[in-house]
Amino acid sequence: MAIGTRRLGDLTVSAQGLGCMGMSQAYGDTSDRTESIATIHRALDLGVTLLDTANVYGDGANEELVGAAIADRRDRVVLATKFGIVRDADGNQGAQGDPAYVRTCVEASLRRLGVDHIDLYYQHRVDPDTPIEETVGALAGLVEEGKIRHYGLSECGADTVRRAHAVHPPAAVQSEWSLWTRGIEESVAPTCAELGIGVVPFSPLGRGFLTGAITSTGQFPEGDMRRGLPRFSDDNLAANLAIVDALKVIAERRGVTAGQLALAWVQSRGEHVVPIPGTKRRTYLEQNVEAVALELSADELAEIEAAAPSSAVAGERYPAHLQRNVGR
Repeated sequence: MAIGTRRLGDLTVSAQGLGCMGMSQAYGDTSDRTESIATIHRALDLGVTLLDTANVYGDGANEELVGAAIADRRDRVVLATKFGIVRDADGNQGAQGDPAYVRTCVEASLRRLGVDHIDLYYQHRVDPDTPIEETVGALAGLVEEGKIRHYGLSECGADTVRRAHAVHPPAAVQSEWSLWTRGIEESVAPTCAELGIGVVPFSPLGRGFLTGAITSTGQFPEGDMRRGLPRFSDDNLAANLAIVDALKVIAERRGVTAGQLALAWVQSRGEHVVPIPGTKRRTYLEQNVEAVALELSADELAEIEAAAPSSAVAGERYPAHLQRNVGR
């Protein structure tokens, strides 16, 4: 199927991308490298061009995996990776964005990916100790040198977007956006629309929850990050399952899955919006790509939002120590 293209600023990408993080960390077993690479190859065959990774995913292993997968098909890929999340010896997460660090990171990512340039290079989290103007200045320098084609920001605030844009316009802002994570709609998404910046929603399926496949925290193996996220706790699970049950009713009427319905809702947010659902299996990839063709009427959109109002979602996105790095 032809999935079409959308624009992230001046960058043309497929209407849906592929998030590769789960192939190396966060959601259980990551040992099947063969299937992960096959999933990336299948995505390219289906017309998905935007592949998303980061230097911290698997401590660099995910960039190496993606690099291996695209080694003989680089010209078919819009390659996105990130820098800026740092962890101390105790595993506490922070952010860094000084120019020297930016340059060190891009060189390391280029080596792991096995490429001579990165198409879209995001600051993963905003460094509170480095003015965004300094970070963007360094990124603009990398654009001039040809090491990156475009840059983006991730999980930032609207004021940061404006300040960055004044130095050098970003192609995209990546943030979590789904039917149960809608904080971006208050100011960040409108700012991006105003300035002509693309929006790349990660976890558009609510980290798998909106597919309806998750019914108990007992399904998560040891090491699965969802064990530590408030929305998946036993205290909040029942309320959130009610949202998915309501979505299933609408999805069944359309002859699609709840996950496909949730993806179509994200895609309906605008022509500058390109979700990157993540998966490490071809079966789920194919289901996700099918959602690109799903058109929702105004009445259906209203019904979906009534079934999944943000006020009904129980629990925060992240525990406090991670939430403090968001929205800067």
